[in-house]
Amino acid sequence: MFSKIDKNSVRKARHHRQRRNLNGTCERPRLNVYRSTNHIYAQIINDVDGNTLVAASTLDAEIKGQLEGKDKKEAAKLVGKLVGERALEKGVKKVVFDRGGYLYTGRVAALAEGAREAGLDF
Repeated sequence: MFSKIDKNSVRKARHHRQRRNLNGTCERPRLNVYRSTNHIYAQIINDVDGNTLVAASTLDAEIKGQLEGKDKKEAAKLVGKLVGERALEKGVKKVVFDRGGYLYTGRVAALAEGAREAGLDF
């Protein structure tokens, strides 16, 4: 009998392996990515205090109108730019990139590229 691999549990295990060595500090908070089927979310988190400093997603009103006619990869790049701009307004320039257990391709890479274009360093 064939058993289907639960891709989300594999992703979560990969994420736990990553998070052992990844930690957001006051000087260098963590840029976390969550990717659902239709949307992508990004947060900049200070793990020492347990605070979310900045957040952005494809559901934000600021970029909702810009998403017409764009594919998911282009939308992820817009979210990356938005989270980068919001972080710079808060005074955050350097971050640690936490890809959330996802492979660094497609939408995750596009979000990172958009954040770099906005001025974040990681």
